[in-house]
Amino acid sequence: MEEQHSRRQQKIFRNVTLVQAGFLKKSRRPLPTIIGLLVTFAVMIAATWGAHAYFSLHSALVSMNGNNGSTATSARIAAKKPISILVLGVDQGLEGRNDKGNSDTIILVTVNPTTKKATMTSIPRDTLTEILGETSSTSYYMFKVNSAYQFGGSSGSVKTVSAMLNVPINYYVEVNMKALKGLVNVLGGVDVNVPFSFSYDWCDFKKGKQHLDGRHAIAYARMRYDDPRGDYGRQQRQRQIIQAVVKKVLSVNGLANYQKLLKVFAKYVKTNLTFGDMTSLAINYRGAASNISSGYIQGHDATISGTSFQIASTEELQKWSNKLRKSLGLSTQTLTNQETRQNSLNETYNGVDFSSNETITNYTIYEANSITPRSSDSW
Repeated sequence: MEEQHSRRQQKIFRNVTLVQAGFLKKSRRPLPTIIGLLVTFAVMIAATWGAHAYFSLHSALVSMNGNNGSTATSARIAAKKPISILVLGVDQGLEGRNDKGNSDTIILVTVNPTTKKATMTSIPRDTLTEILGETSSTSYYMFKVNSAYQFGGSSGSVKTVSAMLNVPINYYVEVNMKALKGLVNVLGGVDVNVPFSFSYDWCDFKKGKQHLDGRHAIAYARMRYDDPRGDYGRQQRQRQIIQAVVKKVLSVNGLANYQKLLKVFAKYVKTNLTFGDMTSLAINYRGAASNISSGYIQGHDATISGTSFQIASTEELQKWSNKLRKSLGLSTQTLTNQETRQNSLNETYNGVDFSSNETITNYTIYEANSITPRSSDSW
């Protein structure tokens, strides 16, 4: 009886929300673009498959976030306030890896339902930053931003990126890179415009339009060193793949394919967004999906103790902090963190010139609260 009562409540909730969203009308119009892969997927399901999709998505989310698919909506989303979501593409399990892995893709998404605007900001994986993990033992460890996931998982990545840009991060979506391969295969492949010819991981790519299966999509999104734009070129190709996947997802017809997609998401996606959050996002935040600005934090090539990094100048970090805070309806603040401190010390004592395009070879990591260089042995 309790189970039947719960199911009736869910059905009532589903009907009310779909009516409010206008999804039960005869005219069904898919979203033209994305806020993020997961949110768009929720909207598409609600608009296309109705009741059956509702319960299937609910079941899938139980696997994704471990919160029993709660229909509760967080206070921020319920109040229709601006939100930020950190999207992490993790490389665990690829290329024979068995460790926790790093976050190969880092994208900070902001969505403002009032201004109906959204942003997607890519953060280069090699950006030098203070790593903040679950415990104080991993604080003040200046290294590549993608290592934050290895030290502290999604929570560590959220703390690290939030401190680096002085921007509150409300939610995260963690996608195992195997999900990309699975999604593309379920969709029957995707089409992309290859910017230049190259080969990677036993896959060949020719300049121009090309159809990619899952394996080729992974290789296309991961290649870095043969790209003349380095990590920035790779980020562009990753966004290209995501957009192609979303376009194909929105065009999917047939219950069988839809169920396969849900299985992939349930297995390879983790998030702290509840089922109620996602439903509310689909209803109240979709206006921002047609007005998305995207970009990336531009760093300078650098070598520190034989390791390659990207170092973002204080001016660059401040620019993005201002933009992201404004998109969330927050006032701008002067950045004061370990990144700006290290930059200032290096400009003062090492003559580092961020206006130059030359690779930085004299950047030094200083100890916390001092001007004593950190020993390379402690890295």
